[in-house]
Amino acid sequence: MIDPILSLAFSIQSNRGVYALLLGSGVSRAAEIPTGWEITLDLVRKLARSCGEECEPAPERWFREKFGQSPDYSQVLDQLAKEPAERQQLLQPYIEADEQEREEGKKQPTTAHHAIAQLAAQGFVRVIITTNFDRLLESALNEAGVVPTVISSVDQAQGTRPLIHTKCCVFKVHGDYRDSRILNTPKELAEYPDEFNRLLDRIFDEFGLIVCGWSGDWDEALRNAISRAPSRRFTTFWTTLGKPRDHAQRLIDHRQAQVITIEDADAFFQAVLQHVESIEEFSKSHPLSTEAAVASLKRYLPEPRHQLRLGGLIDETVKSVQKETSGQDFDVSSPYPNKESFTSRIRAYDTACSTLIAMAIIGGNWAEQEHINPWQKALQRLYTVPRVGGKEIWLKMRHYPCALFLYALGLGAVEAARLAFLGKVFSTRVLFETRERLPVIQLLAPYRLINGGRLKNMLEGKEDHFLPLDEWMYDTLWQHFKREIPDKEQFTFNFVKFEMLMSLSSPHQPRPTWMAITNGTYMYRVETSWNVLQEIKQSISSLADESPFVIADIFGKTAEICMQRIADFEQNFSVRAEPDALFTWRTLEERARY
Repeated sequence: MIDPILSLAFSIQSNRGVYALLLGSGVSRAAEIPTGWEITLDLVRKLARSCGEECEPAPERWFREKFGQSPDYSQVLDQLAKEPAERQQLLQPYIEADEQEREEGKKQPTTAHHAIAQLAAQGFVRVIITTNFDRLLESALNEAGVVPTVISSVDQAQGTRPLIHTKCCVFKVHGDYRDSRILNTPKELAEYPDEFNRLLDRIFDEFGLIVCGWSGDWDEALRNAISRAPSRRFTTFWTTLGKPRDHAQRLIDHRQAQVITIEDADAFFQAVLQHVESIEEFSKSHPLSTEAAVASLKRYLPEPRHQLRLGGLIDETVKSVQKETSGQDFDVSSPYPNKESFTSRIRAYDTACSTLIAMAIIGGNWAEQEHINPWQKALQRLYTVPRVGGKEIWLKMRHYPCALFLYALGLGAVEAARLAFLGKVFSTRVLFETRERLPVIQLLAPYRLINGGRLKNMLEGKEDHFLPLDEWMYDTLWQHFKREIPDKEQFTFNFVKFEMLMSLSSPHQPRPTWMAITNGTYMYRVETSWNVLQEIKQSISSLADESPFVIADIFGKTAEICMQRIADFEQNFSVRAEPDALFTWRTLEERARY
């Protein structure tokens, strides 16, 4: 069965501004705002105390016996405070938070209020009916940049603009707490003014309805307004914490409403907002825009309950890349490339991967251990390509998107020092052409995709570069990363650090001997390489097994093993422990033939 909240979100997104909200005290209860009746009873207690009498355990009965009638909000207020200013001061503590309450987060807009405000700000909700007389919703709307039209009295109802021309209308059918005409008693709630009824009739006839936090038990006039609505042009969604009571059930049956069982108003409206925004983003022109994808990713990463959505978003983006790179423009049977055709194809790959790269940067930067599975699956899916015949160079280049993805994800993790996550990424296994499952880092170093001979001069602007594709990827990724890291020197440091960690990790992985070495631009960015090595060695020397590099198990489980790996690395690559260390050209020439 489809989640009913998801069905509701589709209805809201596809019918912008068509659904009105009906909100009861359940929406403000989380803010610890008392209901009107609760305020009335508390005022009765204060009145009894001022008379020197005890009204408990039945304040309402005491009032009837004392004054010969049921307690009325306005009458009780009049007994305790004669002037409007006095009444305002009397009511203020019930509704407005004092300093301590603000520190405790009480009597402040709740998650539900803020989610509703966002729906209104984006135009998905235009009309809100509420039985609450606090101003939490107005506060949340103002924070979201929405100035609502508020109707809480007859004169305001008479002068209101047509709803279709109103960005957001808040209709407070029981009044506002700063107005002594607030409705509380059963008699007051039995019948609304004609002006209110006419407006309610229009809303219930012309709009769909989403009910939350309202039981329907006390508000006879509001029940009557819903019952007399002549048509049901749009679905009514009725939320409930349990089984609806009699009055609510009759209205549900009358409106043929869809009942949604919820935990509370906060969780409900937050879920609705997230679904609506995600559907809106995915409804934009395909492929998914980079901004929308990154926005969704940032929303899903911090919340464990969104892991399924996170995986779905990543998987959908990977599929989009695969679909886009499987067309005629990426035909592996194309003639052997020249500089123009090869550079053109690399650029086409870069464009096809732009959204995935942006997501990978954020994914690596925000990564926690629980996020590794969807990213590993994405690497595995992206590496897997159909087995077809064609030119070897074009066949190799089909793995270029996966290499870009690996580097973007890894560089994001390096920037945020997410070393444990990086270690897991490095150990991700993919199915190699020999049918072995090998760690991805042993297969995706760029020089393995383009190296030696004629291919060295295939990339425009990278002619005669020792590692042309590495440098191309450096430039490509810098264009993405400079939004996050405007300092190019810092980006270069991270790039070299990622390459060196990948090279240190490679011998640490199960491997055939010919894959033990991983080249990179660190070979000639010598000063940066030296600084990276000093950082790693200093961390391990001072922290030993508590070093983040050891804990991450990127290239060894103990400080001793890690230091030995570094010593082997320095020896193998002729790196001396000084900033001016250089690789010999002979070493470079020999390694270029791998």
